[in-house]
Amino acid sequence: MHAHSSTSHLPPTTGHQTHRTAWSTLRSLLPYVWEYRWRVALALLLLVAAKLANVGVPLLMKSIVDDLDPRHAVLLVPTALLAAYGALRFSTTLFAELRDVVFIRVTQRAIRRVALGVFLHLHSLSLRFHLDRQTGGMTRDIERGTRGISTLLSYLIFSILPVILEFVLVAAVLLAKFDWRFLAITLGAVVAYIAFTFFVSEWRTEIRKRANELDSRASTRAIDSLLNYETVKYFGNEAFEAQRYDDSLRRYETAAVKNEASLGLLNVGQSGIIALAVAMLMWLAADGVANGALSLGDLVLVNALLIQLYIPLNFLGMVYREIKQSLADMDRMFTLLGQHLEVQDPPGAPALPAGPATVVFDAVNFHYDPMRQILHHVSFEIAAGARVAVVGHSGSGKSTLARLLYRFYDVTGGAIRVNGLDVRAMTQASLRAAIGIVPQDTVLFNDSIRYNIHYGRTSATEAEVEAAARAAHIHDFIVSLPQGYATTVGERGLKLSGGEKQRVAIARAILKNPRILIFDEATSALDSETERSIQEELSRIAQGRTTLVIAHRLSTIMDADQILVMDAGQIVERGTHRELLAVGGQYAQMWALQQQEEAAPGQSAIQE
Repeated sequence: MHAHSSTSHLPPTTGHQTHRTAWSTLRSLLPYVWEYRWRVALALLLLVAAKLANVGVPLLMKSIVDDLDPRHAVLLVPTALLAAYGALRFSTTLFAELRDVVFIRVTQRAIRRVALGVFLHLHSLSLRFHLDRQTGGMTRDIERGTRGISTLLSYLIFSILPVILEFVLVAAVLLAKFDWRFLAITLGAVVAYIAFTFFVSEWRTEIRKRANELDSRASTRAIDSLLNYETVKYFGNEAFEAQRYDDSLRRYETAAVKNEASLGLLNVGQSGIIALAVAMLMWLAADGVANGALSLGDLVLVNALLIQLYIPLNFLGMVYREIKQSLADMDRMFTLLGQHLEVQDPPGAPALPAGPATVVFDAVNFHYDPMRQILHHVSFEIAAGARVAVVGHSGSGKSTLARLLYRFYDVTGGAIRVNGLDVRAMTQASLRAAIGIVPQDTVLFNDSIRYNIHYGRTSATEAEVEAAARAAHIHDFIVSLPQGYATTVGERGLKLSGGEKQRVAIARAILKNPRILIFDEATSALDSETERSIQEELSRIAQGRTTLVIAHRLSTIMDADQILVMDAGQIVERGTHRELLAVGGQYAQMWALQQQEEAAPGQSAIQE
């Protein structure tokens, strides 16, 4: 199990657990099937027609053989019977194919709905879940889970039902045409076959689950390593990463070999049961022919019926295995769906009230872990259109303020109010729609520059995108590129410099046109000259907007309406730039230190 994987906390699997999961999974899939109930009904009718045609073939074969028997007076080949035989053979395939065509829409729609449901659910989970998750393993779980839905639906309806129907029809023919011993041997073989398949497959499910777990772990390791390509290179750890990956693959290899060996055991056992039953029945039929009690056609009929029953029965073993494996695969995906929503809208929550936004932090306490408090009774107010800056050493809790205002987490004490309403009482969508953020570490989609700016407001026009880029002083740089706005930025924006990425983030925030702006050390990745040119734009776009600035360089927030100095999760000083310098406390010390660094640029890089 992954030590940190959020999907690894699966309940212990017991027979009862698997049964419960199977039924809850079937119940959850029922609405998707019910939506297309007429299609399902038509598919089932075609299924019955195919099976009737299938069982009709051996009966016609018996008549043909008996009519060709030289002991009978019929000398002409029974042409009509042969034609009917061919028609029935063709009908079996035709009805089966039509059934699949009719049903494919049901399966694909169910997959689409469930996959979308999981995707939306993952986006609704808290930041805490996404910081703990391992993306590679999680995407593999979703991929296998949706594939499991297809397997489950098609096999349940087109394999389990047909086998039951086929057995009932064969049993009826055996009982009508032959004595009770034929039916008894057939029934005994079917019961033994199903029991053997059930017990061995139960054992194999655990092996499969273990293989899945190790497969997800190997995938997670590989993706994690490739995402951190640069770090691996910095430390020359390619061999170490390869060793870790190979270690995961080796464990998966062992589990996969065991999985395949158990499959071989299952197949051999199943074939043994069927072979024994076929031999016994053929001996009974041959004895009947020898005694004159049965015709040659009867021998052919018994053989054909058994072969027809054996084929789907053999398939049933595979179907049962596949259904068990599908449930094991879907178990992990539904575990994701079962993840508790840490941050939820209360029923009937109103939207954020309109108008300029006032933000109030009222005695806010917060911790990620109860053993380690991050914020202690933090209180401050940002009046509508005002600009409040927060400064402090790394780890003082500055960035946590932005995450709480965005409601990535809920406060553990006190309250945050926007326009007088507690953020926990309003809809998350309306709150986040009112806030624009320029983060310290800008993460971009692996798409074009246009796409990344346009993401700020997906309904914006081309002209608005360009206007936002001009405001962020990046338009001239973009048009100088060979592909202009169509230039792709690479995974996580790696093809752009820190400053270029930051300007894209600023353009994106400008395009969103929010009532509340958060600059989370927004210019810390820029050099001094670039920072000064962009700072004027930041000040301009902040005009009339309620702004929270989490600052690194104090020179950028000298004109803030209020500056808060944080230390160890508490506000230790507050006031304007002039007031704080006059006090001569922590802010004055930080200011003096940064002034020295600017005076001696050579030391700046070392101290920062």
